Amino acid sequence: MPASLFRDARPRWRSAITTALLVMITIMIVRDILVRRWAGPTPPASDVVRPSR
Repeated sequence: MPASLFRDARPRWRSAITTALLVMITIMIVRDILVRRWAGPTPPASDVVRPSR
């Protein structure tokens, strides 16, 4: 086998892994935005300090 095949394989794998990671991160971000948009209002956090009456 020519040595050029081994040199070309590494960047292809690297770019494929990078592309897959970017696609997965993008899907997670879009999913999070859509879930927050249609989930409705969230109840206030329990550690919120309320003023005394």
